[in-house]
Amino acid sequence: MSATAAPEFMEGTRGRILEELATTPRTARDIASSLGIRESAARGHLERLEQRGYVTPSFCKEGVGRPRKRYQLTNEGHDLFPKKYDLLLDALMDEILARQGEAGARELLAEAARRVARLIAANLPAGGTAEERTRRLVRTLNEFGFGCSMERLPDGSILIVRNNCVFRRNAISHTYLMCNVFDQHLTQELLGKIGVDLQDSIAQGGMRCSHLIHLR
Repeated sequence: MSATAAPEFMEGTRGRILEELATTPRTARDIASSLGIRESAARGHLERLEQRGYVTPSFCKEGVGRPRKRYQLTNEGHDLFPKKYDLLLDALMDEILARQGEAGARELLAEAARRVARLIAANLPAGGTAEERTRRLVRTLNEFGFGCSMERLPDGSILIVRNNCVFRRNAISHTYLMCNVFDQHLTQELLGKIGVDLQDSIAQGGMRCSHLIHLR
């Protein structure tokens, strides 16, 4: 579950609870004391966060008496907090361009796309028609947050439409490398020997990203 999927959990009391748990595991009583709310209310919020997979409880024996139930953030919970991976990726791409030039950068991004494709393909069923592979690709891209849909065109080709770009910041700063090299190679590698043309991209001012898939 990504941060963009549930921004409301970073607001209000639940957001403050998540911030508390980001520092150290805490009990419902600890949370209630820190935030000045009833323990029953803190427990209710924690249970809701646990249902969404953002926190997980553990029991710790502390002296005599029953073990205490403490909550801590899961990986999904940590992912709710802002990340700036784009700054690091931009810096790396600028360094590659400075050291190896555009040709070297294209080669590295193309190989990176093929590597990512192999990792994704390992979890996808093998074989099938070109259209079936395209449908599987759309489902997989949606799992990564691209917001994809598939349109069948009158001439038999398929248009993959993405309403969200998960690399948006990097695609704007390095449009050619991210859209025309990395994204293009990633799509082609996952679909096999099929013609793929970039029709539109958010980074180039479009409202969406779209790839035309030539099935014939």
